Amino acid sequence: MTAVGYRQLWAADPGAWRASGVLWAGLTGPVERRAGELGGAAGRLRDGWSGAAATAADARLTGLRDELTSIAPALVEVDQVLAELAGRLVVAKARLGAAVALADAAGLVVDRAGGVHPDPARARPTEQAGPAAARVAAALRDALDRAEAADRGAADRLDELARAAGAGWASPPPPGRPAAGAAPALVLAWWSGLTPTQRRWLVGHEPALVGALDGVPVAYRDQANRLRLGAWREELLAERRRLLARVPPGPAASVRLRALAARSAGLDGLAGRLATAGEPRAYLLGLDAAGEGRVVVALGDPDHADRVLTYVPGMTAGLDDAPGELGRAARVLDRCAALAPGERSSAVLWLDYDAPDFLSEAASAGQARDAGPALHRFQEGLRASHEGPPARQTVLGHSYGSLVVGTAAREHGLAADALVFVGSPGVGATRATELGVPPGQVWASSASDDVIRLARPADELARRALLGAAPLAAVLGWPDRTGHELWFGHDPADPGFGGRVFPSDRRGHAGYWDPGNPALDGIARVVLGR
Repeated sequence: MTAVGYRQLWAADPGAWRASGVLWAGLTGPVERRAGELGGAAGRLRDGWSGAAATAADARLTGLRDELTSIAPALVEVDQVLAELAGRLVVAKARLGAAVALADAAGLVVDRAGGVHPDPARARPTEQAGPAAARVAAALRDALDRAEAADRGAADRLDELARAAGAGWASPPPPGRPAAGAAPALVLAWWSGLTPTQRRWLVGHEPALVGALDGVPVAYRDQANRLRLGAWREELLAERRRLLARVPPGPAASVRLRALAARSAGLDGLAGRLATAGEPRAYLLGLDAAGEGRVVVALGDPDHADRVLTYVPGMTAGLDDAPGELGRAARVLDRCAALAPGERSSAVLWLDYDAPDFLSEAASAGQARDAGPALHRFQEGLRASHEGPPARQTVLGHSYGSLVVGTAAREHGLAADALVFVGSPGVGATRATELGVPPGQVWASSASDDVIRLARPADELARRALLGAAPLAAVLGWPDRTGHELWFGHDPADPGFGGRVFPSDRRGHAGYWDPGNPALDGIARVVLGR
């Protein structure tokens, strides 16, 4: 491998590397189908053939199926490696462009070999030209060093995969697995003690375990959960078949069928995003198709990002909403890229809790309290598995999700450098200092036309609901309201809460992510630490 030069980096096409990775990952479908066919053939063989030859044939078919199963995680890993390379090249090229712009502003030019010289078309260089040239040269070197490190890292990982192809993809690990809900630091210590072949064996044979363990590096969780997508889709189809078997289906079954169709559409939309070559790559960190569905997806690899946002949505969020909620996270990430093209950011949609469906449920903090331990553990996992200097971690809660974030921060603590609340009905605290993040790092925004601003404290909501008031009337429309108490405590967007407030246009309860809204810019600047 040779050093990356100026012309090489300038001409590099990150999109081509990303697209190549997607093609590799796309091979998992044919591999899984072939493995299923071999499993079916083995089953038919056992039904109609016995004896020594049959036993030997069965063992051979089983071995072939296991070999195919072990290849699938490696195919996803190639996609991850090439996507990681592409992302790092994007940052390096942005820094290269900034260095060239710096040279132009100083009356300098960069030649095809990356040398820095005075521009002959300009006036005679000033005595400041020397220091300016040194700054430009340093910026160029930084960009090229980053590209070379990316190239070297990708080459090393692909070399390891090539060696594994010859020596065997996977080998069983020793006994002993972390318990569900184990501390992420303990999970990472266990994982770090395994060999690469043992890790691939666990991904291929115990994907449900690997995909759910906070503290396992993001790449392996993504591999495991992607391998389970087909099983989750089959769960939804099986549920649909059970409902349709009822002739005629009753009203309750019809409602469930509509909800099931929405969940299936959400899963299909999510699978489509996972399969695209779009920037940034999506990492599937958790999925549960049962009930209304839960999902955790990262855009960009949090383990290698400089800045990481965890976004917690609110009321009615479920698997059917996942593509739309992921779009909100993507808009924040796009704004971060526009503000800081030379930095690597990641945004995580965290919907690993049972969000309220109705106002009567949203009147209680119970579901937020139930979500607290899982959010705490997830943030600890991000901190544990991150490589290199710690990332700046920001947690954003919208609507009821802000109560989830606030409750987790107050009762369990969050590995977060900043908290952001938008459209909040209260965060379960009376002061920003109760939330345990550094001073000045609690932020909030509330649009003047957001209906949440009219919310009453929870006890008043419950009292009116019990008196038979209409659900919306139980929440809104008290013209005599004074003070800043909402459903769940002091309004975090009130300066008296002790946090910091950023503006939002009049875009209602769901418009904080709209293009052009200053709230979107504010969220991105908090994520970047600006």
